[in-house]
Amino acid sequence: MSTRVDVEEIQTTRSEKVLALVLMAFVLIGGIWAYQRIDDEVRDAVGVEQVALTAAEQAAIDRLDRARLDLEAARQRRAAARDNLELRREAYRTELDAGRQAPVLERAYMRAQVRLRRAQTAIAKAQGEVAAAKPAADRATKRISDEYDSRQDRSELITFLLRLVLAMGSLAFGYWLLGTLRRRGSRYFPVALAAVGYAAILAFVLAADYITDYVDPLELGPLVLSLFGIALTLVAFAALQRYLARRLPLRRVRKRECPFCGYPVRSNGRCEGCGRAVVAPCSTCGSERRVGTLHCGACGAR
Repeated sequence: MSTRVDVEEIQTTRSEKVLALVLMAFVLIGGIWAYQRIDDEVRDAVGVEQVALTAAEQAAIDRLDRARLDLEAARQRRAAARDNLELRREAYRTELDAGRQAPVLERAYMRAQVRLRRAQTAIAKAQGEVAAAKPAADRATKRISDEYDSRQDRSELITFLLRLVLAMGSLAFGYWLLGTLRRRGSRYFPVALAAVGYAAILAFVLAADYITDYVDPLELGPLVLSLFGIALTLVAFAALQRYLARRLPLRRVRKRECPFCGYPVRSNGRCEGCGRAVVAPCSTCGSERRVGTLHCGACGAR
């Protein structure tokens, strides 16, 4: 004898509901871990952090760095030479204004002028070196930047697609498990609800993660996920309605209700709510049989 019952008639205990919630929480922890791990694995596979300069490019950048350091040092020497020149000039002018000859101060002033001119010459030379080194260094920097951006974009796209597959796959599996356990009338039905809940939360995480992303390939990601989830949910809802359409008349008859409208019929031959016949002859033995039952009460035929 079969003890199979409708899922809707199973009385789920509080303990089962709690265990279903706990199961969903633990599955969600694993799902979020996988969601985050995808990014690390893809970045390693694409080699985002492995973009490197060639020896020639590194030499060009090093040359520019040295030239800029030399230029900065030359500017500091010029500033020091200018300060020294001003001090020597003021000291020499003070002596001349006093009407005194100051040959020592004069020579010091002349040497300060020479040092300033040399500092200015060194600056010009350093600026020329910077100008000469800059094009090659800029090309190297641009090449490495473009390569990094290209790999970064590729990594983000692959990561997004894999995360989308994870979310959609989880959602599809949850609905498949829901339908399978429903058809079997299994008391493990709350497990399917936990799987669907996990998948819905994971999908929400994905949508929230990419909702503000302005990269073209990813802009439609949340919309695609939303449309997929809506379509899958509507399919599941339609399947549920078809299932209920087959099982609802039997549930109503079991409660002595009209299988068509659900109005109480008690022992009447017709429904007082819709007027339709609720008792009809069996097609096998001709005995009276209540409409909506699975088997005839007299001969047992379906």
